[in-house]
Amino acid sequence: MKKNQDHFEVLRKINSNPEATQRKLASELNFSLGKLNYCLKALKAKGLIKLQNFKRNPKKMQYFYVLTAKGISEKTNLTIKFMKRKMKEYDELRKEIDLKKE
Repeated sequence: MKKNQDHFEVLRKINSNPEATQRKLASELNFSLGKLNYCLKALKAKGLIKLQNFKRNPKKMQYFYVLTAKGISEKTNLTIKFMKRKMKEYDELRKEIDLKKE
């Protein structure tokens, strides 16, 4: 489940800022560069992201990550699972509070 959460966070960050460097993504996610690299490779192997060159960059050394259609679908599924899990936690906490009031 933690791996899914990590992948969700990476997909979310890439979706909001595809031009971010690996160092910036790692910093924003509070991941080590190695952990981010591992996640990116896994997401690429699953076909959820792809790497593209900056077209206007003369050196063609910088890349950015793009969510594939499959990646967008997976991000949506992970978002739904995340929301369901949070709603369940909320309901459980609400029950605890209600029991303490009685």
